[in-house]
Amino acid sequence: MQTAQRPEPNFSGKRILVVDDEARMIDFIRMNLEVEGFQVLEARNGIEALDVVRKHIPDLIILDIMMPQLDGFETLRMLREFSSIPVIMLTARGEEEDKVRGLELGADDYVTKPFGVRELISRVKAVLRRTESVVEPSEAVLQVDDRLSVDFNKREVIVDGEHIKLRPTEYRLLYHLIENAGWTVPHEQLLAKVWGYEYRDETHYVRLYINYLREKIEEDPSAPKYILTERGIGYRFVNFEKETEAK
Repeated sequence: MQTAQRPEPNFSGKRILVVDDEARMIDFIRMNLEVEGFQVLEARNGIEALDVVRKHIPDLIILDIMMPQLDGFETLRMLREFSSIPVIMLTARGEEEDKVRGLELGADDYVTKPFGVRELISRVKAVLRRTESVVEPSEAVLQVDDRLSVDFNKREVIVDGEHIKLRPTEYRLLYHLIENAGWTVPHEQLLAKVWGYEYRDETHYVRLYINYLREKIEEDPSAPKYILTERGIGYRFVNFEKETEAK
C-alpha cells in the first residue's frame, strides 16, 4: 500500500521583497518570480527595505549585501530586532565569510552571485516550504525536565519559566531531534528533514542552528546536556525518560 505524498504547497500570491541597489538585478529577479506567481516588492537600499517590511509585511526577503547607506548585514541585524521574516542573502562568489556572517545574523539561506534562475526559485520555495510546513506534535507540551519544556503549539521553549520564541527553522530542527530522542540523527538526515534534500551537503547550516538552539535552551552552551554532539555523525537529543528508568 503506497503512502500518499503531500502536495507541493501553493506559493502563488506570496509577497517577496527584493532589496538591491542595481535596478537591472531587481528587474531580473522580479520577472522570474512573477512568472512563478509571486508578488514582488522592491527596495533600493536597507533603509527603504525596513520601511517596506513594516508597511507590507512580505513573506520572504531577498537581500543583497553590498548596498549604499545600509548594507545587507546591518539591514538584517535591524530587521531581526522586530521580525522573523525569512531572508535569503545574495553574496559574492567565494566570499565564505559573508555567508557565515549572514547566517549568524539570522539569514535563512544565501544564493551566490552570479546565480541561475532555477537555483533562485528553488531556494525561495525551499525556504517558504520549511517556514510554513506544519509538523504535527505527538503532544502539545513536552516537559523535558524541571528546567526545560517545549510548547509545540506555540513553537516556543520554556526555560526556567521564561518563554522563548523559536524561529521556524530552529523549531523544525528541535522537533526532529526530540522525535528521535536518545538516537543519533546524522547530519544528512537533519538537512533533508529540516532544510530539504537539496541542502544535504550544507553541513554548516546544522552546526550554526545547533548553536542557536543551545544558546536558547542550554544552561551552559559550551557544555550542553540536552543536545549532544556525536562527532563525525550528527546530533542526539538526550532521552531523560530512559536515563531515569535506567537509574
